[in-house]
Amino acid sequence: MVDVILALVPAFVAAVWFFGWNAVRLVLASVCTCILAEYLCRKSMRREPAIDDFSAVVTGILFAFNLPPTLPTWMAILGSAVAIVVAKQLFGGLGYNPFNPALVGRAVLLVSFPVQMTTWSTWRIPSPAPGVDACTTATPLGLLKTTLNATDRLPYTFDGHTAWQFFLGMRNGCIGEVSALALLIGAAYLLYRRWIYWQVPVAFIGTVAVFSAILNRISPAENFGPLFHILTGGLLLGAIFMATDMVTTPVTKSGLLVFGLGCGVLTMIIRKWGGYPEGVSFAILIMNATTPLINRATRPRVFGHRRRYE
Repeated sequence: MVDVILALVPAFVAAVWFFGWNAVRLVLASVCTCILAEYLCRKSMRREPAIDDFSAVVTGILFAFNLPPTLPTWMAILGSAVAIVVAKQLFGGLGYNPFNPALVGRAVLLVSFPVQMTTWSTWRIPSPAPGVDACTTATPLGLLKTTLNATDRLPYTFDGHTAWQFFLGMRNGCIGEVSALALLIGAAYLLYRRWIYWQVPVAFIGTVAVFSAILNRISPAENFGPLFHILTGGLLLGAIFMATDMVTTPVTKSGLLVFGLGCGVLTMIIRKWGGYPEGVSFAILIMNATTPLINRATRPRVFGHRRRYE
């Protein structure tokens, strides 16, 4: 857990750089709430506190990273409590939760407070007008969805310069997802420490790339290419830090590939035809539900025995 926290530091630094105090506020509120909720739950269930395993800290950071910068603090506190109490402790605590707690908290907030969860402030305001505290603008995926619904045409040209800006983090979005560079640094560290396997991120991102390339090939006037979908939304954050959760993902190498592939397909289906511009969170949660089936289907056969599915 400490290594995961260290891997998230570059993304946190980028979040503070682009969103300032709002990033610090949301992370502090989420982490403190997760720690307190876990302690109170364990205490009420007469179990060891177990807050020294830092899993609550990781949940708080990841949950905050999935929030828009202008979200009210009390909503972040509510979602953090749901993540720990409902998605984790009610199932027995660390190692027993079937769904990623941070994503459960985000999903609950998204369906409960859709306006606040889809309101974005600009990441940087050069010269705001007198009396104006902040400006709002859509995320790249949100702008794509609304423009296609209205005109059946892409909202702008996605060229090399735009891709480079998105790679660095110069775009709108949740506080922890904007900088692909920072997330990839964290991924390199986790892979070096061997805390995550390459199968899920590669299968997840690769499936999104292939799916979006096919759509772009069929109708380039209505679909951006793979690089756009990789650099926008929470794809990298989800593929690296949440779809690789050891508790909620398959245990076999082939199962991890299947899990990542399913996440990629569901993400693109939701982005293209769903009601939300982003589909990473729901895709991972849906695939979390299939993890026991994937484990059973990909269980290796013991030499000299037939495969059994009962």
